[in-house]
Amino acid sequence: MGVLMIFTDSGEGTVKKGTQDPVKNDAGIGDRLRFEQMISDLSARFIHVPSRQLDEQIERALKRVLEFFQVDRCGLLHILPDQDAWEITHAVYSENTSPIPIGTVMPRSINPWAFKQLADKGQIVAFARVAEIPDEARVDKETWRDWGIRSNLVIPVFTGERVVYVIAINSVEKERAWPKAFIPRLQLLGEIFVNALERRKFEQALRDSEEQLNLAASAAEAGLWVIYPDMGRLWATPKLREIFRFSPDEELSFDRFLETVHPEDRNSARETLDLCLRSRELVIFEYRILLPDGRVRWVVARGRSFPGTPEQPERVMGATVDITERKEMETRLKDQLAEIRRLKDQLEQENLYLRDEIELEKGHEGIIAQDKAMKQVMAQVDQVAGTDATVLILGETGTGKGLIANAIHQASHRKGRPLVTVNCAALPQNLIESELFGREKGAFTGAHARQAGRFEVADKGTIFLDEIGEMPLELQSKLLRVLQEGEFERLGSAKTIKVDVRMIAATSRDLRQEVRSGRFREDLFYRLYVFPIAIPPLRQRAEDIPLLARHFTKRCARKMSRQIDHIPNSMISELMQYDWPGNVRELEHVIERSVIVSSGPSLALACELKPVGSGPMKSEPLKDLSGAERDHILRALRETGWRIEGSSGAAAILKLNPSTLRFRIKKLGIRRPIR
Repeated sequence: MGVLMIFTDSGEGTVKKGTQDPVKNDAGIGDRLRFEQMISDLSARFIHVPSRQLDEQIERALKRVLEFFQVDRCGLLHILPDQDAWEITHAVYSENTSPIPIGTVMPRSINPWAFKQLADKGQIVAFARVAEIPDEARVDKETWRDWGIRSNLVIPVFTGERVVYVIAINSVEKERAWPKAFIPRLQLLGEIFVNALERRKFEQALRDSEEQLNLAASAAEAGLWVIYPDMGRLWATPKLREIFRFSPDEELSFDRFLETVHPEDRNSARETLDLCLRSRELVIFEYRILLPDGRVRWVVARGRSFPGTPEQPERVMGATVDITERKEMETRLKDQLAEIRRLKDQLEQENLYLRDEIELEKGHEGIIAQDKAMKQVMAQVDQVAGTDATVLILGETGTGKGLIANAIHQASHRKGRPLVTVNCAALPQNLIESELFGREKGAFTGAHARQAGRFEVADKGTIFLDEIGEMPLELQSKLLRVLQEGEFERLGSAKTIKVDVRMIAATSRDLRQEVRSGRFREDLFYRLYVFPIAIPPLRQRAEDIPLLARHFTKRCARKMSRQIDHIPNSMISELMQYDWPGNVRELEHVIERSVIVSSGPSLALACELKPVGSGPMKSEPLKDLSGAERDHILRALRETGWRIEGSSGAAAILKLNPSTLRFRIKKLGIRRPIR
């Protein structure tokens, strides 16, 4: 057995009650991307690394780990079960740290508690400070103090169900905590090291057996055989009979041998024999055999033909070795490398998405509410967050549907994965399909590269489809398939992609009316309407207006470097009497304009608000949502002199991308009046 041991600033182990956990959960996106890139680069080096370069490559990889985490020692240790000890096989050190020689064997007695946790229980041993070590590890504590270790992380590396190696990271110069997100990747890197070492051991064993082929007694363990082509006869040693499960007294032939070869490899076996007879040179052939119990084993045969003589007929002589364990190890290594590549690609996609999201300023940092209706909404969020049920958020424009979607995601078990937001109203109809489901290179004019869709980026996470009522009818069937079966195809590809995505949708439209008018599929509506949450408009939660006003004032004043300490009661009263057709978003814009025009410590209202039931609003008929949206955009355009872009333009006031606002203006038929 062996252990991969890393001496670091943090780790996951037994911690005294009342002490700080040495393993921290947070790791920045930048650090995670750099770490995954490093692991991917290191892992790729071990695909075809020659045996003579393996030790050098492992030490280079450990050096990269040491430099990444800025620690003092990083090593790979092998557990010696027959000696109840562990041996340092590879190690690197910082310039100011005394090295421990390679080959040093450390008995269990100097670290009895750590040895038990790692070798016997397969658990991580970690501490940020020596004082955090439990009382039963008294001997270990003294050893680590003698070695000058201030923080330590030791990660077991498994081969099958056994711990074979450990990676150890020490910090001598300073104490530090260890991001939990990095530990599984370090363990995976350790498994790649161990697989490469085990592969080298098997290759060495195979070379040794080849060197002994000329010695009949020693080579018998490799399974010697002789084929006589003219007679179809096969002679085999007991070892070969054992490999192929031939009975000791069974009469063998070439046809009997072919019966044991896997059906997919039989033609290759015949062709290899013909090649061997023609070339008279050494031929090597790897193939599969089927055992009587149905199991498949891999073997490698090495043989050479000899011409007939008066004493001997023409024959092919060789040896066969079972290489099943080596093949299984190669398969595991390939699977691990493929997983690393997949995770690297996924992290890059998530990073691109999150980088775009960071550039978009959020409406609030949190949900501010004390109104009874909003408390009921938050209770519904708590009820549904722990499930994977589809949620449909209903509410007027500007009520905070995106915040509710984010709250559901953050309270769910998927919170460690991204929340991918798609505004269906902001995407042109000819691009929304490729944005959602991705595209292949050349799928349409302008598709110069393959692009992963938002559903792929959201795999194992949550996707939020805002303004779902704006989705084109022809795409709704594809969305329904994703909801029902979790699969789709990229544009320009016939390959089906499976995803595990939790869907949250939102709309300001009356979807039932949309279904009746034929603009929305009825079956999709009922798939979305699993758990509806209706957000009340701001006019129905008046007691939240003072809280929201103070929150927006504080945030805008800080952003503009203003000192505003007071909102007059008269202004609060005026705000509470207003109808707020634009809801929370309109309130935020009013407060922002008021902060801009306020010159003293008291907030001054920047515009006149007409209270509920006053003026023309009292006799005006109620408009549908698109009409209200049109009026709201017109109002913003008039106030900005029909200027769309810039910090004081309509797009900034409405918190929309300028191209999105132009799209909405065109859709709603808004035209600038001729002077």
